[in-house]
Amino acid sequence: MKLAKDWKDYEIIASSNKEKLERWGNIFLLRPDPQIIWKGKDLASDPRIHAHYHRTNTGGGAWEKKKKFPEEWIISYKNLKFLVKPMGFKHTGLFPEQAYNWDKMIDLIKSAKRPISALNLFAYTGGATVAAASAGASVCHVDAAKNMVERAKENANLSGLAAAPIRYIVDDCRKFVEREIKRGHKYDAIIMDPPSYGRGASGEVWSLEENLFEFVELCMKVLSDRPLFVLINSYTTGLGASVLENILNLTVKAKGKVEAFEIGLPTDEAGVNLPCGTSGWFIGEN
Repeated sequence: MKLAKDWKDYEIIASSNKEKLERWGNIFLLRPDPQIIWKGKDLASDPRIHAHYHRTNTGGGAWEKKKKFPEEWIISYKNLKFLVKPMGFKHTGLFPEQAYNWDKMIDLIKSAKRPISALNLFAYTGGATVAAASAGASVCHVDAAKNMVERAKENANLSGLAAAPIRYIVDDCRKFVEREIKRGHKYDAIIMDPPSYGRGASGEVWSLEENLFEFVELCMKVLSDRPLFVLINSYTTGLGASVLENILNLTVKAKGKVEAFEIGLPTDEAGVNLPCGTSGWFIGEN
């Protein structure tokens, strides 16, 4: 497992009984996590907690506010800054484990010593967009949710990237890629963080297991002849690293290496690291 170990403004303080106690800056949140099947102390009694997300039997949930705190606040990762806000379905607008991948793409872009154009699909609030742009890449940021794209702009501005060459697109990712193919546009790096399941504006159904392979195949038509990298992230339970490795080996035709692994976060508990998802990388011969 690859761990995002360099955070100062974020940490997992404790984990027990399908919940994790986290510090986001100076705000403490207790959120559910299905991976935490180990037992321990009752975390809900911790007096530091500002808000606790409770799941319901119907699959939804709600935040219980225990202390007064700002509606949103800023946290930093190295030279990057992000707005954090408790949102629906336990989310905060940021996935801290992705910092491992941010560092990796920053190193690759800086080491390339050439202009790099990156396409970030299902780009959410722009963690990868901000990271890639901070390293000097031009980025096309695509997400179907307008409010998430607006949040990505705010994150870029906070990180001093208001003037960076970032294109923000509110669109269905598949439809956008199909249009880019027709336009003949190419990208040196492709990043994607597709959902496990989704439904488009016209009722189209997306299932990661059913649609990921053909979607990656489609995206290879906008990959440049000299690709720097392709990154696929997955948060679908049961989809192992070897699956992403196989998909990349079967779809990327350029020379380079493929690797895939779990990504996770350390905790303040000795010997406990929390698995958070899976990442698959193709790294081209630069």
